[in-house]
This record gives sequence, C-alpha cells and structure tokens, in this order.
Amino acid sequence: MTTDPAKIPVIIHEDHTTLARAVAERIAALVRKKPNAVLGLPTGSTPKGIYRELIALHKQGLDLSEVRTFNLDEYYPINPEALQSYHRFMQTHLFRHVNIRPENIHIPDGTLAREEVPAYCDAYERAIAEAGGIDLVVLGIGRSGHIGFNEPGTPQEARTRLVMIHPFTRRDAAADFFGEANVPREAITMGVATILASREIVLAALGENKASVVRRAVEGPRTAELPASLLQGHPNASFHLDSNAAAELTRVKTPWLVQQYYSFQSHAEKLRAIIWLAEQLQKPIVELSEDNYIAHGLASLVVAPDGGLREGPHRSGADSLNRSAARELGHKVRDHHKLPKGERIILFSPHPDDDVISAGGMFRKLVENGNEVYVAYQTSGNIAVFDHDVLRYLDFVGKYLSAVGIDPAAHRGIEKKIERFLAEKLPGEIDIPEVGHIKQYIREAEAVSAAMHVGLKRDHCIFMNLPFYQTGAIEKAPPGNADIEQTRTLLEKIKPHRILAAGDLSDPHGTHRVCLWIIRQALSGRTDRPVLWLYRGAWQEWPLDEADILVPMSETELALKLEAIFKHQSQKDRAMFPGPDEREFWQRVADRNTATARRFYNLGLPYYHAMEAYVEEA
Repeated sequence: MTTDPAKIPVIIHEDHTTLARAVAERIAALVRKKPNAVLGLPTGSTPKGIYRELIALHKQGLDLSEVRTFNLDEYYPINPEALQSYHRFMQTHLFRHVNIRPENIHIPDGTLAREEVPAYCDAYERAIAEAGGIDLVVLGIGRSGHIGFNEPGTPQEARTRLVMIHPFTRRDAAADFFGEANVPREAITMGVATILASREIVLAALGENKASVVRRAVEGPRTAELPASLLQGHPNASFHLDSNAAAELTRVKTPWLVQQYYSFQSHAEKLRAIIWLAEQLQKPIVELSEDNYIAHGLASLVVAPDGGLREGPHRSGADSLNRSAARELGHKVRDHHKLPKGERIILFSPHPDDDVISAGGMFRKLVENGNEVYVAYQTSGNIAVFDHDVLRYLDFVGKYLSAVGIDPAAHRGIEKKIERFLAEKLPGEIDIPEVGHIKQYIREAEAVSAAMHVGLKRDHCIFMNLPFYQTGAIEKAPPGNADIEQTRTLLEKIKPHRILAAGDLSDPHGTHRVCLWIIRQALSGRTDRPVLWLYRGAWQEWPLDEADILVPMSETELALKLEAIFKHQSQKDRAMFPGPDEREFWQRVADRNTATARRFYNLGLPYYHAMEAYVEEA
C-alpha cells in the first residue's frame, strides 16, 4: 500500500453542474465577505457553467458592483468584436448579465501595435498590484498542461507578456476559428508568477479528455514543463473536477493502492480491480493467485477479516473470484442471438455520422434481427462541412439541370450569390441561409447513404434539426423546452421499446452532452419508459468493467461498419473539428474496436476481431 500521491487538494464533484455551482458559491462567499474583491477570470468551455451559476446568484441578490476583474489572456492580434475574442466571450457569458462596472473590468488588449505590447503588459501588472493583488483566480487546464497561455517551459517567474501559443493549444482552438490556419499564433497572457501571487487559486476541469493531464498535474512532479503542476507549491490552491476529469487519479482509479484493506463499494468496482490486476500482471484472470491479490493491495477480496481465506481452508478464494469475474465478462457478450428481435428502436445520433461511427456494429445487427429501427439525427451538423464542398455540389446541380433539360437560369443567380459570399467570407463568419441549407443537405444525404448501407429503410431516417443547434455558429443556444418537446413528440409517435443514445461526453463542443440531456428530459415522468442503451466511440470507449453489453464483430463486420462511415464524404480525409485526436474517425473506430477485443482476449476470454461496448442506464 502507498499513500495518496496527490500533492494538492482535489475536490471531486458528481458532474459539471455541481462543480460550476460550487465554484460560483466560493466566488460569491468571497464577494459577500469582501465586496471589492479582485478576481482573475478565465475563458473556455469549463467557465461557462461557472458564469451561469454566478449570474443566477446575482439575480438572487449577489451584488458585484464593487468587484474588480482581470482576465487571464487574449489572442493577439484580434478584434474585440471577433467571434473568438475573449472580450466578446466575457460580455456574452458574464459581464452583460451582472452589475460589474465597466471601469472595473480588465481584459488584455489584442489590438495593440506590437511595439506597444511590452509597456501595456507592464501596466497590466501595475493595475493588478494597485488593486491590491488578486484575491481569487479561476483557472482551466489545457491539454499541454497550460494555465492561461503559459505553455510548457514557462519559467515560474514569468509575468504578463506576449507569448507564442503551443501547437496543441492552437489545434484544440481550431474548431472555434474554423481551421487551425486561422488561429492566432500569439496571445497576451497573465504570467505564472502573477497567478501564483493570488491569495486563492481554483482550477476547474471537466471531462475524460482532461483526466490524463489532471493526474500529471496533481500527482506528478512540480515542473515548468507542466505549468499546472506549479500550483502544487501554492498554500491555498485546489483542483475542482467532475468525476470524469478525476477518473485517472490514483484515489479514484485504483483506491485500493492508497487504503489498506480497502472496502469495495460495489460489485462493479470489484470487477474493475480484478481486470486491473490481470492487466498489471499480464495474466489471464483465471490464473490470478491469492499472492497476486495480496501483493497488489487487493487482500480484502480474498482474505476474510479474521485473516482466513474467504472460501475456507480447503478452497482457494482467488479461484472462485476469478471464475466469477471471467464468467461475468463472458455474459456481457451479445451477438445476434442475444440482441433484441421484433422491437421498435430509436437510435439517437447527435451528429449525422455518430450512428455508424459509434454504433455501426449494433446498428446492423439490430436491423438484421428484424427490429423496426429508426435513426433520429438530432442536429444537422452543417457547420462541419467545408466551403469547397458547397461549391462542388453547386457545380454538380448546374450540370445536372442542363443534362435533364431544366433551365438553370435561376440556379445560376443563386450560384453567383453563394460564390461571392464564400469569396469574401471571414473565418468563423456565419453562413448565409443558402449556404447553410446546402451544408445541411450534404450531411443528410450522407447520413441516408450510410444508414441504407447498414440496411435501414430510407424513410426511417429522421432529421430532427433541434432548435438549440440552429445558430449557424460554433456557439450554440442553451437547450430548452422546444428541444425537449420535439423529442417527446417523436417518442410518442414511435413508442420505442428501446433507445440508443450517445453517452460519449468528451465531444469537444458538448453537443453530445446536450443531446443526451434533452433525451433524459423528454423521458422523465414517462410510465412506459423504454430501455436506454448508451454508446460511445467517437472520442473514447466504455471500459470493460463499466460496459453492460459487448457486441462482437468479425473482420468482415468491422469492414462493413467502416464502409458505412466512408459514406460521410464531407468528413473524410480531414474533418472540420477533429478534436485532440488527429486520426480520421474510421481510423479511431478501427483501432478502438479492435483494442477492446484484444483487451478482452488478453484477460483469458474468447477471441473476437473487434467489439463495441454499451452501458444500460437504469
């Protein structure tokens, strides 16, 4: 047994909402105690929830009129009215909704001439000092471990300055700028020394995609190569994490390593420990011995409180445990004969390709089993289509009209309007309706083609185009009653026995999370609630211990799944929003599905070429 390797306090919250509420309450408590508190504020997806909760507290009476704020950073160069500007972000998500005085708001200026920047940065530091220093700074954490735009290698003594942005960070920001080439290479950022001088530091992180870097920052060495780890030396710093961002921490992933005779909280946790032990030792589960369990902090699984074996003196406690675990994993495998037959099923797909990317194997088997399967595409996904695809389809339509003897005169007028718009279009600019519609129809046509390749009827493809998504920009509207009612109406019409939905919450822009929330809201209160199966796959997979259903695929079946993914030509070769994983979606799928099967086999279980994993939600 070892001690908890965490070197900084960590507070784990159930989900992003409880985290946001807790951090907002901490800010509110400071302001109530010190009305003219000085806050250091971040931007990004994680702070949005915190700001929503802070706005709610303001509406309930929290007075922010004397608060002074200093933002961590801003792109350089950038116009404050640009869609990606942090000036615009802060106005949109906080300042225009609360009573902080404009003269008390400080955000780095991305419009300065380059020769003016050094003096401006010095003045920013002086303004912080004249305000009495920062009382509380809220931070996020980037994939490179950056805080603010303090990238790996930043010296601890660094103050506010102009910096080059790390390639990882620019890549992660590419979606906001509609392409990495449009992301500024520089930014003005508050320095590490300035952040560490704050009286209190709260770092907030959400999602599985932050779990690895969080673990390194919390449990690894304190080093400038991982700027977030420098918070370890602060007397009043803490990490606030949702359960997904905390997933790789030792106390969460392998708590038996930090607690002697660890008391397992659930059967699923026991199974996770057994799988972990087998993989640590690279042994099949059935070959694990009592000594293996005892030597790796898992004595409580095989040794009774009185020191004897749990199965008695004549039978190995490990043998019984091993057989039970292997049998349980084997029972999770469901091929055609163990999957539903003759049911009505809705497969909800947040984007027009998530159905075949994440559930293509299950999808095909459900259709082949004679189920009445429908796919409900929740959003159009139109912002993920490149402009050059629009021009290609315009050219096709013009040629087709001429070929079939239809006068293309009206089409030529629209074509010229679209060509002029695209020629003058700025990065991130919202498309005119004509362009948005073409992009939507491109994705719909691809979705139908992919679904039919799996065997679905064309008229069983339902394009919901939920209202929250229809902003034409990366930033979406909050989901509301219209989204819920549209989903509820669909459920009433089809009356499904079973639903498949995306439980993949690492989607970079949160669309999967929003779409799942809408489904759950639409299902609430129903007496005829259908069975809900959650899939993952576009960004990560369910681990074997969490999965309730493992759908095996032969080499041929995996190839058919990949062929369905290939039907989404607008997403092929280079997706608009690839996220941190630069591989194409079909490559991720092939690697992930085969890796799940190999992991299953290495535990001493039957061999399958590939596997999809699902969780059944109670």
